[in-house]
Amino acid sequence: MTNTHPRGTLVKIVVLGLALALAVYAAFPLADQHAWGWLTVLVVVTGLIFAVYLSPRHIPAKYLVPGVLFLLAFQIVPVLYTVSTAFSNFGDGHRGSKQDAIVAVQSASVQQVPGSTSYDLSVALDEGGLVFLLTDGDGKAYAGTRDGLRPLDAGKVTVTGGRITAADGYTLLNLAEASLRNDEILAFTVPTADGAVRASGLSKAYNGQATRFYDRACDCITDRGSGKRWTADERTGSFVAADGERLAQGWKVSAGFTNFTRVLTDSRVAGPFLRTLVWNLGFAVASVLATFALGLACALALHADRLRGRTLYRVLLVLPYAMPSFAMLLVWRDLFNQEFGLINRFFGLHVDWFGEPWTARAAVILVQLWLGYPYMFLVATGALQAIPKEMGEAASVDGATAGQRFRRITLPLLLVALSPLLISSFAFNFNNFNAIYLTTEGAPFPADNPSVGATDLLITYTYRLAFGGSGAQFGFAAAISCYIFAIVAVISVIGFRRSRRQEEVYA
Repeated sequence: MTNTHPRGTLVKIVVLGLALALAVYAAFPLADQHAWGWLTVLVVVTGLIFAVYLSPRHIPAKYLVPGVLFLLAFQIVPVLYTVSTAFSNFGDGHRGSKQDAIVAVQSASVQQVPGSTSYDLSVALDEGGLVFLLTDGDGKAYAGTRDGLRPLDAGKVTVTGGRITAADGYTLLNLAEASLRNDEILAFTVPTADGAVRASGLSKAYNGQATRFYDRACDCITDRGSGKRWTADERTGSFVAADGERLAQGWKVSAGFTNFTRVLTDSRVAGPFLRTLVWNLGFAVASVLATFALGLACALALHADRLRGRTLYRVLLVLPYAMPSFAMLLVWRDLFNQEFGLINRFFGLHVDWFGEPWTARAAVILVQLWLGYPYMFLVATGALQAIPKEMGEAASVDGATAGQRFRRITLPLLLVALSPLLISSFAFNFNNFNAIYLTTEGAPFPADNPSVGATDLLITYTYRLAFGGSGAQFGFAAAISCYIFAIVAVISVIGFRRSRRQEEVYA
């Protein structure tokens, strides 16, 4: 029987107590959202943690459980969620359920009509976001959220001049703060039984009537004035009229392989996608080869024992690696500026580096060369020091020249040690979002397609699809992410197999 140190027992109690508190804290919102599947996972994981750490047995599990849980939480679950999103139409206009879409359609069509109830409005915030604090002509107070209108206890609000000036649990916005969110406030709607409450300015609101309503009998949206109908299409998650018009408000449905096939079959997407893929591969390969060549050249130059001041030179060469990459990318963006950039001024040029496709591509590769060669220099220096000098001396005795010794001995042995690092560097540069977005933002863009630029990588193209101003397409962006994962995985597997063969040859 082992004795447990009191300090260890105290640490265990504190850690398990924090785990239990976190689980309880997470359980309430899951139950409130009726996410019973995730709630079950939470209960099982919490029970597993307590079973492992309260038992004197299962010693290996005590070390494995944290790593496995983090792997599941930050790797497996995001990958599975991305894949599931790729098989849906999730995006702008298709974010929620069908009922959410119906409410959105009716709320967006709300208009003030004669006899509509008017309110004095105060805008506030709570944990859920924007809230309308309302008082009607009888002095009754209400709180309006996206979930609906509910009365407030008169004892928990302060009404001055007909408007609520304080309310328990809410943070009221002053006029200046509300003005900054004017567009959001005017677009905000509080659904009611016969329409919705909307703001009329920043101090008044009205309970308007929806001009479009949902008819369950025909599963359609009908306009009260024109009588036009938009019938629900469960395949696309949209309300569609007989003339093909679709309402902007739709719902999330399964899209099958539509997002994946669209990449290959839609001419508006396939061409730009393939061009971006070719440039993406070229960028990743050029970045790795250029940084490796320069880093190796510097390492070879400083490998000679007779060279004085090697430590100082090495420190100077590593300086770019010690600086924050995002800050350096912004500096290089300004250095390449056509009008006041140091590069054009120093060389007496007037090149629009980011205005033409090939100059922009050359610029981002040069930036990557400056940022990436110190890493290759460091790893190549370490690998060179691990190669026995006797091998080179023996080859020299046999009459091999310096070039032959490098090609036949030094480089093959370096590649055995550095191949995994080169493969990981390729994977990193293939998805090097910052290198593009902080320098060119994907530019230059063709006049006929502002969604994909000459320097865009697949990852920046995906980001623009998911969060671009033209409308988010999360499902389509997730499908492209799956393609990116597959491409990098295949290339990495091929690279690792080749490096394994090299190890067998030079073992």
